[in-house]
Amino acid sequence: MKTISITSNYLYSIFEQIQAQLGGKLEKKSNEYRLKIDNEIGKGFISGIMIEKAICYIEYEINFNEDISFVYNHYNSNSIHFGYCSNGCLVQSFGENGKKNKLNQFQTGIFSDPSKKNTSFTFTKKQDIKVSLISVDTLSVYDQELKRQLKNTFIENTPLCYIGSLNLKIAEKIDILNTIDQKGLVRNLLINSTVYLILALEIEQHKYDLAKVENNFNSLTQADMEIVRRISEHIRMSPEIQYSLKYLCKKFGVSPFKLQEGFKIMHDRTVTDFIRNIRVEVAENLIRTSELNISEIVYTIGLTSRSYFSKIFKEKYNCSPKHYQNHQNKIVITA
Repeated sequence: MKTISITSNYLYSIFEQIQAQLGGKLEKKSNEYRLKIDNEIGKGFISGIMIEKAICYIEYEINFNEDISFVYNHYNSNSIHFGYCSNGCLVQSFGENGKKNKLNQFQTGIFSDPSKKNTSFTFTKKQDIKVSLISVDTLSVYDQELKRQLKNTFIENTPLCYIGSLNLKIAEKIDILNTIDQKGLVRNLLINSTVYLILALEIEQHKYDLAKVENNFNSLTQADMEIVRRISEHIRMSPEIQYSLKYLCKKFGVSPFKLQEGFKIMHDRTVTDFIRNIRVEVAENLIRTSELNISEIVYTIGLTSRSYFSKIFKEKYNCSPKHYQNHQNKIVITA
């Protein structure tokens, strides 16, 4: 196993240390870092964003040719690591001989150790990995109330290793983060707000799991949540289909209860609400990017009533589709 030693809390130093030990080409733009690796060690990317002095986001999307362990030798006992596994798996431990804690696909993890032991994150060779880590230095958190709550909840007298239940909402937000293509201030604001939202969802998952234990509530299995994810993607790709619970249950081999419960966990919506919301979002994109008229757009997203479409569009965007379209046309003209 190859060990990558990290001895800094500062993102630029972290990436310089990783590059020195793994090789690759490092690019830096503003507060963003991207290390491209294509050598005998592995192939893929390690990306990082400095949100503020206290918070940094690192994403590993890579396939290593050998087992790799990233060892954070922090001398700061006030750091908290919030992890999420979108693909593959991640193994975490405190100290050289500490207990191995496995983070599987779609699971969250929260790790802190007040005893100042090093924290290791290990990736298995020959596996497509997509893992995100948000590291928070609570000493540097500006908001005093947030600092107090983080320390009281996640920093105790003993190491904290929390492995959460399955959460697909976080995977969605990470995908959104990776598709932000704006520039300058707008980009920074969108990135920061999305990372804060991911962090909030991880903390919310921790709270939910604690309540679940107290109430002896059994959540869906990983296989069930994977089916829900596939159904969600199917609806996104084909919003024009006339969906029903019966159709979806039969096509994907899932019970109505698990289908509805999965959508509630993943999207905080019923299946019907999710379909309606996807159709409106697709319509909004077509209004901005195509030359279709409103009636053609209504047909394209699988609806038959223009008045009903106008109603649900206005509920989401606070204006009629026609007004929205006219406003977009004015922007194009003035641009």
